[in-house]
Amino acid sequence: MFSSRFSITLRSVLLFSLLGAITRAQITLTGCHIQEGQEICFLPGGAETTIISNTSTPTPTPTPTPTPTSPASVAAETTRNVQTTAITDCHQHDTTQYCVKGNGEEVQVLATANGSEALPTAYNGCHSHGSTMFCLRPDGAEVEVLGSTEEVASTEQESSAESEGGENCHFHAGVEHCVGGSAAATCERKDRDYNIKLRIGLLFVILFTSAIGVYAPIVMARVLKTNGTEIVFTVVKQFGTGVIIATALIHLATHASLMFGNSCLGELKYEATTTAIMMAGAFIAFLIDFTGHRLAHWRWQSTIERQTASISSQDNSRDEAAVKGHPTSTLAHLSHHHDINNVGTTHANDGLSIFILEAGIIFHSLLIGITLVVAGDSVFITLFIVIVFHQMFEGLALGARIAVIDGLHTIKYIILPMAFTLVTPTGMAIGIGVINKFNGNDPSTIVALGTLDALSAGILTWIGFINMWAHDWMYGELRNAELTKTLIALISLMGGMALMGLLGKWA
Repeated sequence: MFSSRFSITLRSVLLFSLLGAITRAQITLTGCHIQEGQEICFLPGGAETTIISNTSTPTPTPTPTPTPTSPASVAAETTRNVQTTAITDCHQHDTTQYCVKGNGEEVQVLATANGSEALPTAYNGCHSHGSTMFCLRPDGAEVEVLGSTEEVASTEQESSAESEGGENCHFHAGVEHCVGGSAAATCERKDRDYNIKLRIGLLFVILFTSAIGVYAPIVMARVLKTNGTEIVFTVVKQFGTGVIIATALIHLATHASLMFGNSCLGELKYEATTTAIMMAGAFIAFLIDFTGHRLAHWRWQSTIERQTASISSQDNSRDEAAVKGHPTSTLAHLSHHHDINNVGTTHANDGLSIFILEAGIIFHSLLIGITLVVAGDSVFITLFIVIVFHQMFEGLALGARIAVIDGLHTIKYIILPMAFTLVTPTGMAIGIGVINKFNGNDPSTIVALGTLDALSAGILTWIGFINMWAHDWMYGELRNAELTKTLIALISLMGGMALMGLLGKWA
């Protein structure tokens, strides 16, 4: 009987050993990947295991030969608790993809679509690198998986804190420009919060501000019946000159340089692209200005020659004294209004010069309107306040020059100021229309904005330096002005430069 019991016990031990070996041989591993030189796989229960090789000589144990349908066995040690090996039921919330883990928890997936291909609806082979979870797309690529809503919020707060601590981001002409920090740059369009109703309402504020800026000097000149040489008008004009100079160099030239230096555009084959376009803008302004003055000189000279010939051929039977007095008076009158020696001189109050000035302003004012509204809500109000002052200062600069144009009443009082008043709100309306599509880092957008900014900078540089600054100080009213007026004008000039230069910090 003892022998029989011993035989049964021995058979039981051998049977359990054999079943254990068979079970061990049939473990199926999934999601295998290499991490830090080690192969890591997942057990059926979801536990992460590290595949190890037996370098020491183990005690020989009987290993059954697996059947063709049985997977090969491997020695593995568990390194983590059971976790999700796949996420399913993936869906979109706006532009963000969310999936569901095995325990029903919804997680965010940081994935982007490849071309026109839709995002996968499930990911498998989920694993961790440190404290970050990754899963595999059907094509084998890794995607990062954020945790629960609380974990995602915590991650965003940490990222925001890192940005605030090491990165300074602001907008230049609708393009976010960041300095410092370690975040990877991207050329993709960024989704931002846009308060459309607020933007529509503030469009009319810009309209009203622009109108006040440009019409104030015109109305003041009309009421005071001034010719533009009074001290009040001198202050406004010199302040405006400083504004135009700062706009050309600090705002437009800087914006153009940032555009053409954008990494999304790639490396420029010609590094002086910005200044070359500025030079072209200045040359175009000069060519129009010079041609216009040459034509005016030719017209006025022809008029004088015709009237002189007509006077000399008058009837000689008239009284000699009367005959001599008449042409002298007539020629003096013509000379007073058409000084041949001064026709070729650049005159800041000429209608042609004002047209060129307004063209340069209109080009970049349209861009200002577009790029203002496409900035995210986080910076929109700050930019709006800056643009309000920008429009006010530029309006004063333009209005002060329009106010003292001789003649051209319809153009002077309606067309020129109205064009400036409407151009920035028009740009804002266009921006609202494309707000959900605009990408300031798109190469074609970069080239368009950079070219117009540089071209406008060149035009305003010519007008500001030659037709405004040099004319007033070297050839105009301030050449021989008294010391008090000269100092006041100088302070006004520097004030315009300083205030407009300060605005360049934000826009």
